[in-house]
Amino acid sequence: MATVADVLTPNPVTVEATTTVRAAAELMREHDVGDLVVVEQGRLVGIVTDRDLVVRVLAVGGEAQDPVGQVGTGSPVVVSPDDDVVTAADLMATHAVRRLPVVRDGQVVGIVSLGDLAVRHNAGPVLGAISQAPPSS
Repeated sequence: MATVADVLTPNPVTVEATTTVRAAAELMREHDVGDLVVVEQGRLVGIVTDRDLVVRVLAVGGEAQDPVGQVGTGSPVVVSPDDDVVTAADLMATHAVRRLPVVRDGQVVGIVSLGDLAVRHNAGPVLGAISQAPPSS
């Protein structure tokens, strides 16, 4: 059976919890990603997504200078690179998340998304096609 290590995206983009939402949005655009791993002194403390920036900042009148540590998800559910992909998919379904930081020995080594599972392991032709589609502008 495939493991998370087989499908993860290595070396995700990380930011400190004090990084502003504007800087986070700029990093997402620069790296063409929809999420950033939030760390404090190199230790995982959360994850912030493009949806977080819209729903938890823009939609409620937040400011570009707000820190991502206040708008992201703290204490995210994580997986190990040695976990099988079914475990990762089950965790995503149970916790209603689309991305999981991948942690080994306390260090973030990657991130695995629902799209990674769908595209790389044919979890469903329709979902795979949606995940491969380019983002809308």
